[in-house]
Amino acid sequence: MKKPLLIQNQKFEKTGQASVALETGEYRECTFNQCDFSNADFTDCIFSDCEFTGCNASLCKLTRTGFREVRFKNCKLLGLHWEDCNSLIYNLTFDHCTLDFSSFYNLNLRETVFRHSSLKESDFTDADLSRAVFESCDLDRTIFYHTNLEKADFRSARFFTIDPEQNRLRGAKFSAGGLPGLLKKYGLEIDGE
Repeated sequence: MKKPLLIQNQKFEKTGQASVALETGEYRECTFNQCDFSNADFTDCIFSDCEFTGCNASLCKLTRTGFREVRFKNCKLLGLHWEDCNSLIYNLTFDHCTLDFSSFYNLNLRETVFRHSSLKESDFTDADLSRAVFESCDLDRTIFYHTNLEKADFRSARFFTIDPEQNRLRGAKFSAGGLPGLLKKYGLEIDGE
């Protein structure tokens, strides 16, 4: 059996070609800057302590992909099926990213940080988002169903709808402006000041 490829401390920059192809293997402490990975295949790749900046990985195939200590900054990550990743998905940070139409079904995303990001129409059904942070995120039509949101921070998130009877919310943080998103199912009219 062939030994998996190990790529360490490499910088991948935007090239003249439309997209950048990555070989299957493990990428450690690598940076990816302005790369177009749209529709790429990351099957069996592992990314450890890596940073993606200004990349487009929309509709990328994530079968058995691993992410450990990975930061995404100003990235376009539309329509990704994160649940296809292997169990090596933890400690992710998304900063100013677009993650619309993505699925995080049944994933352990404890303490994941989403900052100034768009997660419109994404799905967190059965996911563990305990202690996650949604700082200034757009959660319009995002699905939270049987989701562990204990001690998650939604204080500056907007446009979310979360059913308190269908999700675990003990210790979650919300601003007064977020109350309509928690009470929507009851058909109440709530006036702001």
